[in-house]
Amino acid sequence: MAKPRIIKTTIAFTLGNRSLYCLASCLFLVMLAGCSKPSIQKLEGPAQGTTYHISYWSEAPVDDKAIKTGIENEFAAIDKLLSNYRPDSVIETFNSAENTDSQEVGSEIVALVKIAQLVSQASQGCYDLTIKPLFDLWGFRGDALTIPKDSAIVTTLKQIGMEKLEVVDDTHLRKKQADLKVDLSSIAQGYSVERISKVLAQQGITNYLVEIGGELKTNGYKPGLQPWRIALERPLPEERTMQKVITMPKDLPMAVMTAGTYRHYFDDHGQRYSHILDARNGKPVTHNLVSVTVLISDPTVADAWDTALLCLGQKDGMAAANTAKIPVLFIELQGNELIESRSDVLNTLNTLTLH
Repeated sequence: MAKPRIIKTTIAFTLGNRSLYCLASCLFLVMLAGCSKPSIQKLEGPAQGTTYHISYWSEAPVDDKAIKTGIENEFAAIDKLLSNYRPDSVIETFNSAENTDSQEVGSEIVALVKIAQLVSQASQGCYDLTIKPLFDLWGFRGDALTIPKDSAIVTTLKQIGMEKLEVVDDTHLRKKQADLKVDLSSIAQGYSVERISKVLAQQGITNYLVEIGGELKTNGYKPGLQPWRIALERPLPEERTMQKVITMPKDLPMAVMTAGTYRHYFDDHGQRYSHILDARNGKPVTHNLVSVTVLISDPTVADAWDTALLCLGQKDGMAAANTAKIPVLFIELQGNELIESRSDVLNTLNTLTLH
């Protein structure tokens, strides 16, 4: 909006035209108020075992209380649907039913499984939603590492396999093996980011940043046509510094999903064990890829892909990303040096800037 012109003049007011002076003053204040820059509203709190931060603004009036309530209700609904820590959640109800009957889980879970099936195939089985028993075997659900014997890994691998999970229809799944367990945590945060973004959109918000546990999506821009800018953390355990800044596009939605091995790991007798498990052999990955960032519009798809590519490692991950035509930033740790590489699409992408 153009700045209002301020016209200076001298007027001799008398008692009789005091109302004219008041009217002129009020109009001037209205002009100033109408041209003030909208402010960014912020919401934050605990969710899904981590935290969330939401920033949004609107030129038109919105109901901030209704937005906050809608977001809280959405988190509660997602938790009831996907949480592996709630025995009454839909996914845990499915897991606890040790049979091969068709079970109704709803369209949301079926849609997530379909995405995961495609990404699992693209990763040659490295990424797998049925990997939960392996996490339990290694102790990655707790605070202490348990290094299992090879025989125990072989036994547990018999419970693993996306091919053992069947999509019956748009609302039903079936286990081909009764003791199969499904863990949606590798895709749930991206899905949650999308669900919360839709809550904002339903309230007429088109300019926002939604972040849950470091996974995020932006749409639009900040007041004054300023782009959202995102800092990527330097992927080293002992550091909390910035590795990269991403300037987000102002005219389309964009998700930034990052998976890394540098925060969640165990050290045992000089050996570091990543929390990223390869579903093909049941063991933590041993390559030197420490961070993968996927930048596409759909945070759900991006969340599945960042885990899959981190599992594959830089060489195979790059090949998979190029085949799928996905913009990806890879960071490897070679000695004490961080080495960046980009997928073909990211190299040609001109809708955002990394610097």
